[in-house]
Amino acid sequence: MRQGRGKRLARGPGGSARLAAMAFEFAGATDVGRKRDHNEDALLVLPEHNVAVVCDGMGGHEAGEVASGIGVETMKRFFEIAGDPDATWPFRYDRSKDEGTNLLVVAAQWANQRIREAGNSANGAAGKRGMGTTFVGCIVREKKAWFGWVGDSRGYIYRRGELHPTTSDHSLLNELIKTGRLSEEEIENFQHKNVITRALGMSDQAEVDVSSWDLEPGDVCLVCCDGLTGMVADERIAEILAGEPELGKACQHLVDEANENGGVDNITVALVRYTPQ
Repeated sequence: MRQGRGKRLARGPGGSARLAAMAFEFAGATDVGRKRDHNEDALLVLPEHNVAVVCDGMGGHEAGEVASGIGVETMKRFFEIAGDPDATWPFRYDRSKDEGTNLLVVAAQWANQRIREAGNSANGAAGKRGMGTTFVGCIVREKKAWFGWVGDSRGYIYRRGELHPTTSDHSLLNELIKTGRLSEEEIENFQHKNVITRALGMSDQAEVDVSSWDLEPGDVCLVCCDGLTGMVADERIAEILAGEPELGKACQHLVDEANENGGVDNITVALVRYTPQ
């Protein structure tokens, strides 16, 4: 579990630099669950860059663990260089979009490229071809949050007792729901809820969706894999966040709740709270 506060470089009198705490608190937790023998999720919490990322890997022969690991490793490298004005980004900056969107899209595109390269490498281990991972990331700056995602890992904002979705699953079920052809009973009994329509590593070019939200004091941004949302209802997640003000303990409570309800998958969650000073 990792916990901390984001920081920025502020200018003091006469232009001297000082390190000032920003208005964001971070925490995260990951767990193998009760049914799996290894963890194919990967968690990235970077308070110093105001970023939290969850990747949920997929593929045989532990390839999912490799894919999610490459995903967070690549994104960590990107966010470290992105703050350097002299650094060259691995993909073009789209001037028609804002900085938060560009950061999330380029981070995901670079991760997608490196996962594809690893899966197609002649020197790669057997079984890695076709490996992939979902991705959901949250960037917070000033009074705003951006959520980027590929696949069915999710983002939320918890605000005044209610949990608000900030992402929309790239899944077969969600695509069918959008057509309006499924009844409530058919949705509940759908046999292929784990089939996703997008993932990093699936194609040469990742299609990344991004949403942005204006933050209010006390808001908590949440990113997680389906090992949490498949085991714990949104209403219960909101109750846990309402009852546990310490973010690190809230992360662990969410993991414990998913395990108590069966823990059929790996469970990973990160929380970011906006607390203006």
